[in-house]
Amino acid sequence: MDEQMIKATAADTNSNTKQVQAVIQLTEEGNTIPFIARYRKEMTGSLDEVEIRTILERYTYRKNVEQRKEEVIRSITDQEKMTPELAASIKSAATLQAVEDLYRPFKQKKRTKASVAKEKGLEPLAKWLLSCLKSADIEQESRRYINEQVENVEDAIQGASDIIAETIADDAAIRQRIRLDMTKYGKIKTDLKGEDEKEVFKMYYDYEEPVNKIAPHRTLAVNRGESEGVLKVSIAFDEERVIRYLTKMFIPNEQSVAAPIILGAARDAYKRLIRPSVEREVRNELTEKAEERAIHIFSENLKNLLLQPPLKGKVVLAVDPAYRTGCKMAVVDETGKVLAIKVMYPHVGEGKRKEAKILFKQIADEFEADIVAIGNGTASRETEQFVVEMLPELRKQTAYIIVNEAGASVYSASDIAREEFPHLQVEERSAVSIGRRIQDPLAELVKIDPQSIGVGQYQHDVSQKKLSGSLAFVVETAVNRVGVDVNTASPSLLEHVAGLNKTVAKNIVQFREENGKFSKRSVIKKVPRLGGKTFEQCIGFLRITDGEEPLDRTPIHPEHYKEVGALLKSLGFKTTDIGSAELAASLQEIDLKKVAAELNIGELTLKDIIDSLQKPGRDPRDEMPAPLLKTDVLKMEDLKKGMELEGTVRNVTDFGAFVDIGVKQDGLVHISKLKKGFVKNPFDVVSVGDIVTVWVDSVEAGKGRISLTMVKEELK
Repeated sequence: MDEQMIKATAADTNSNTKQVQAVIQLTEEGNTIPFIARYRKEMTGSLDEVEIRTILERYTYRKNVEQRKEEVIRSITDQEKMTPELAASIKSAATLQAVEDLYRPFKQKKRTKASVAKEKGLEPLAKWLLSCLKSADIEQESRRYINEQVENVEDAIQGASDIIAETIADDAAIRQRIRLDMTKYGKIKTDLKGEDEKEVFKMYYDYEEPVNKIAPHRTLAVNRGESEGVLKVSIAFDEERVIRYLTKMFIPNEQSVAAPIILGAARDAYKRLIRPSVEREVRNELTEKAEERAIHIFSENLKNLLLQPPLKGKVVLAVDPAYRTGCKMAVVDETGKVLAIKVMYPHVGEGKRKEAKILFKQIADEFEADIVAIGNGTASRETEQFVVEMLPELRKQTAYIIVNEAGASVYSASDIAREEFPHLQVEERSAVSIGRRIQDPLAELVKIDPQSIGVGQYQHDVSQKKLSGSLAFVVETAVNRVGVDVNTASPSLLEHVAGLNKTVAKNIVQFREENGKFSKRSVIKKVPRLGGKTFEQCIGFLRITDGEEPLDRTPIHPEHYKEVGALLKSLGFKTTDIGSAELAASLQEIDLKKVAAELNIGELTLKDIIDSLQKPGRDPRDEMPAPLLKTDVLKMEDLKKGMELEGTVRNVTDFGAFVDIGVKQDGLVHISKLKKGFVKNPFDVVSVGDIVTVWVDSVEAGKGRISLTMVKEELK
């Protein structure tokens, strides 16, 4: 490992060099991020998954920069143009952009005005002009270069000017200075260019904002308007500021007789060569930052959605709403098993509505449904009204919940759904998915491409490769934090467990189907293509809830079973006592430092072991707010300014949060109304899935807009 790269990565990530070295070493040894975060805390100093991933990304970037430096040095050396000063500048460059700036003069270019002038032998004249004094005779000097290719003095001076312009444009320090100035003093300017029928980009028809102030979501909005041909986008910038700087750099002697020529070349260099590329670079940097922010927002929302608490032990009657084609109903038992599939038509005439009421009551009573789950798609609110009318008529007290069905149709038509329910229609599979989403959101949502779940902001405008990688990491992190019951998990869930892939996940399920439930973790070693390293990585995240070994239902890694046995024996307990109040009380009394030394394990590892012995079946999702169950319905017309409501946060963006308050349209709590005082980041206040108290601020029924506030005083 390169010591300099380790130090630089540590500085980039606010880590220390030992942590960076540990992460790199563990990764090179084939360990996964979830495994390192959970089971190698002593080595990393308790770094979490995000911190580990950040270190790996920055280290990779540093490696790429060093590799590019070597390529650039080799190329310039091969051209026999390398100098000690240039080599030192390249080696000390901190970014890829800085390396490329230094390499720019030596890149193989297409034929340019300057290269044509050099072919005509005008480079010496350009150098002479840059260094000539007041007394020099430009015309006389230029005549020396007239030949078959250079017809007159004007041609000679023009060619020399082209060379000077390219020399200025290729100067790394100049490009860096102008790039910084454009970022600091430039303004993003937008104008209406084409048709915008729905006035989506109305606020940008004549818009201006400092480059260093523009919010990430506005950058992406402007980019989209430009790509759709609606907006013309540019950076307004003080050209004279640049020219003054270039004059100072290239005309140190203001009395030089060549000053007007050099000044003209400087203007040409800026307008023709520097400005277009630097403006592109500045906008690319804005876009990159905006994409990073959008991906971060999507990732945060997805994480909170995946980690919503499951409604365990509930029979769910799920409804996928529709008008003409009927509402598909699916009953799923406490384990997610499908008990019944039916179709009702409550929205196509009074006769059909009466039939729907009979069918709905019959199926809800027969299976003793605890909850009715209604998808939030087409006809959702009408179906909600129907369900609310029916709830008092059911034998069992039943509540309902509106479920975000984003991605359910994608799942329903997928290969996974076809394998799972080959005899069901697409809409029927969708109803099953809606029901299972509230029973175990994580297990169900992992079957869907995260980009289809609909909790992002401008997710279609960002690098799909980066977005996909980030969302895959979020899913993997969520699955491994919760843990997976190896005897009930689907291949879709298992493939996200650390160390496993699609093939091994399918092999685990096939082995389970052929040989019956796994009785203990060690049996998993028999699964085809699940080798020693894979077993080490995955086994701590795979649970066996009712097996032969009680420790197998905990997150404790089998590599520490021996130490756990010794600990329990020293306290007078057995593995069958884990989770008991007596053992929990006894564990609270131990001297962590002393016992860790006696068992020869780290204190952090021992602390995790103790937590697992006290709460062996703990689900981290249980600490999140429970889903909001309802028994009544609201219409937009019912909303009045100042009305207090409870709602579920459905999406969080840079400018606020969208809250489902039980009417057709989600309400927006603007960032300024999330709490008293200044809010820099909405995620500091709310997350997807949160249950929040809100007050109605304003309602625009015609536009379907609801403004909410989480600060009651704001309404006065």
